[in-house]
Amino acid sequence: MALQNIGASNSEDAFYRYKMPKMITKIEGRGNGIKTNIVNMVDIAKALARPPSYTTKYFGNELGAQSKFDEKTGVALVNGGHDTAKLAGLLENFIKKYVQCYGCGNPETEVLITKTQMVQLKCAACGFVSDVDMRDKLTTFILKNPPEPKKGSKEKKAMRRAEKERLKEGEAADEEMKKLKKDVKKKGPSTSKDGPAKASSNKKKASGSDEERTPPTVNHVDEKEEDGDDDDDDVQWQTDTSAEAARQRIQEQLSAATAEMVMLSTNETNGASHSPKTASPPPGVNPKVENGNSSHEKLVEEVKAKLQKGVTANQLQSILASFSGSPQDVMTALFEALFDGVEKGFAKEVAKKKGYLAAAVAGDEGSQLLLLRAIEAFVLKPSVPALKEVAVFLKALYDADVVVEEYVMQWYQEGLAGGNKGSQMWKNVRPFIEWLQSAESETEEE
Repeated sequence: MALQNIGASNSEDAFYRYKMPKMITKIEGRGNGIKTNIVNMVDIAKALARPPSYTTKYFGNELGAQSKFDEKTGVALVNGGHDTAKLAGLLENFIKKYVQCYGCGNPETEVLITKTQMVQLKCAACGFVSDVDMRDKLTTFILKNPPEPKKGSKEKKAMRRAEKERLKEGEAADEEMKKLKKDVKKKGPSTSKDGPAKASSNKKKASGSDEERTPPTVNHVDEKEEDGDDDDDDVQWQTDTSAEAARQRIQEQLSAATAEMVMLSTNETNGASHSPKTASPPPGVNPKVENGNSSHEKLVEEVKAKLQKGVTANQLQSILASFSGSPQDVMTALFEALFDGVEKGFAKEVAKKKGYLAAAVAGDEGSQLLLLRAIEAFVLKPSVPALKEVAVFLKALYDADVVVEEYVMQWYQEGLAGGNKGSQMWKNVRPFIEWLQSAESETEEE
């Protein structure tokens, strides 16, 4: 079956991912009984994620003719003889009004009906909610025949996430238990809730007595005389569970974690990041200041000067390598040099210059993470309009294969765990992340 891109504006894009079948029509009957049968209406509607009754009704409303879609047979009929080109043009109008997002143009939207009986389109990519013109006749039909919600997609996703979290917590608990057992073996038993009855019970077990004993009464007695006689099965029994002992164990764990962080920071050069996850400077950290001028600002000016000389995207990789500074500093300076001063249409500007960004990360997939951190540093600056459109231009970079899902998810998780986790930027990025996760879950189900 021949396919075409969804939306007339995307018809020339050979790599556009959203496609639908080309319309096939057949004129049936004669005289006053002539009708046009849209043969593959079900397949078209499935590609648009809309009920086929919506598109059939829209054709009838626009042509001023009776229309009918049979749910059992899947036959879509419109009274009168209509050529394929005319119906295809009407389908494009339907896509603009009821399928494509009014914000980013993405066709992956969901029809919503508000409490006030208004029809809206919610974009799964950028999160934009589009208000449909309620003066259109089809809106009345949609209100009377609302689309069926997706069955169990959210519940399945939530269960998968809960299962992953449960496995992670179980592994962490196992590791913690192993550490506690090693600590107890090294330090020996401390104050326990067991009394002399426990000691005598252990001695009788060692001598081969089969006599069963009732559980000993709770009594705080020092058991230093039992040191060396306990096996691995008694370690957990002898662990002190008092509040004071628990606080002491927590303090020891915190001290160990702090020591590890200190060791990491001493191995890094001056001005580098103190994050335990990466040695690159985190976004938002002010760079060193030399003679009153920021070294970061100097680097940005140097990159701007190179770009103004007419550097092509193919030449960019070698030019970036010539700059002094860490790879993260250079990537952050490049992004700022490309988009500094852009006030309106930030997402469109990113789409125009995506060739430079693609060249900057070419040859090294790890550079994608540097680019995402550079975007974060730029967006987190005060009074930057990019904050509102961050999900839109991230989607554009993803569609252009400048960034891939693996590094986007890693960057997002690091951001939520970092110092700027409460920033509005992460709330704006979240719809794009949820769209990525839903696309991944659908691929797994297929």
